Amino acid sequence: MGIAIFLHTLGVVVWVGGMFFAYMVLRPVAADLLDPPLRLTLWVRVFSHFFPWVWLSLAFIMSSGLYMIMALGGFKAVAWSVHLMFGIGLVMALVFCFVYFVSYGKLVKVVAVHDWKQGGVALATTRKLIGFNLSLGLINIVVAGISHMPVW
Repeated sequence: MGIAIFLHTLGVVVWVGGMFFAYMVLRPVAADLLDPPLRLTLWVRVFSHFFPWVWLSLAFIMSSGLYMIMALGGFKAVAWSVHLMFGIGLVMALVFCFVYFVSYGKLVKVVAVHDWKQGGVALATTRKLIGFNLSLGLINIVVAGISHMPVW
């Protein structure tokens, strides 16, 4: 169980921590300092490096989470908080798939042809979805923390 908890935590730290840094730190600085062509190109490059880590994190989180659920007796045996975290995690995974295959895919295509206006639209969509996923990830962390407190 220790290895599963480690991989699960590592995946969450990489994914949610990466979203936090991108959304709360890099985004406002890039918006302040860079004109659209450079800013959009930067985001395409940042995402091209970050998203493979998200895929790996997703694999760690989902496989370790399912392993731990099964080791504890399956979905019927685990607490409400595990069901909530699993459900939120599934929503996050689906949102990420949409980001990766739709909005990021569009961003890459329009930036490649220097369509900065459409690039801005694609980046805005991606930003909103990552902000939504970041919120869900932080909620999941809170659920994990409070559900393991002695008073619960």
